[in-house]
Amino acid sequence: MSFHKASNHSFQNAALRTISIETEAISALTSRIDETFDAVCELILKTSGRVVVTGLGKSGHIASKIASTLASTGTPAFFVHPAEALHGDMGMITKSDCVIAISNSGVTKEILDMLPIIKRLGCPLISLTGNNCSTLAQNSDMHLDAGVDNEACPLSLAPTSSTTVALVLGDALAIALLEAKNFTEEDFAMSHPGGLLGKRLILKVADIMHTGDEIPVVQSGTSLAEGLMEITQKGLGMTTVVDSSNVLLGVFTDGDLRRALTNSPDFQTVLIDSVMSENGISVSKSMLAAEATLIMKENKISSLVVTDSNKKVGGVLHLMELLRSGLA
Repeated sequence: MSFHKASNHSFQNAALRTISIETEAISALTSRIDETFDAVCELILKTSGRVVVTGLGKSGHIASKIASTLASTGTPAFFVHPAEALHGDMGMITKSDCVIAISNSGVTKEILDMLPIIKRLGCPLISLTGNNCSTLAQNSDMHLDAGVDNEACPLSLAPTSSTTVALVLGDALAIALLEAKNFTEEDFAMSHPGGLLGKRLILKVADIMHTGDEIPVVQSGTSLAEGLMEITQKGLGMTTVVDSSNVLLGVFTDGDLRRALTNSPDFQTVLIDSVMSENGISVSKSMLAAEATLIMKENKISSLVVTDSNKKVGGVLHLMELLRSGLA
């Protein structure tokens, strides 16, 4: 193999040519989205088990991604490597599943060797190939044409356009099924609880607020000195002020203290009621933590009191918890 120095212009030409060829290949798919595509979607929707996606080599990588996309958009799915399937992993496939097999040639030996077992199980088989007359296509219950006129590779050897088309066709299936199931943002978040989107759509104030003895709270009529002691002990930079029924009357924060200090108060005699911020901003424990984050940002505060419908204090949400959760 020899190398020669190429100009940036030739690099750009190669890139533009690749993009053009693959764009044309994707555009050609539009004429193939027909009744067969509908039937495949209906078959998958009727599947009581899971969608098993398989493929070898580059097609295997595409199959794995398609399985992941299906699973994250409401269609339970997983990837099975065909070689591993022939050495024990066929046991992962049950008669209630359906199988999507991806092979550009349609004659991948490892996939063809799976066919007798798939047939014996009675699993519906959907193939996605570039050859309608191939062995795999002809032995499938349904076939999706993923053929391309040209690979982007100038040698027509490296799977490029063909894998791109297979991936797009898999995405088309996933999104069509998503819409048919009325899949929502909340459903998506349930599949992505560890991601930022999942946290924004799932995490509630109740999940991360301080409760019980962690809540800084003093009774109305408490001295400023006692209020400062409560703030220091609880470490949230504020304290709630409540009546005898635990109803929120106000909050006292570090900011309120700075303002109070301008009048040189007697900490033992001045009551916290006279220097607190009355009522204060409160939220419910059922509010999304992401919404609480916006309230903090808009009001330039670092904590929120959590109250029930009767304004009774049930917790305190602090900025630090939002930072730890990745929402702030």
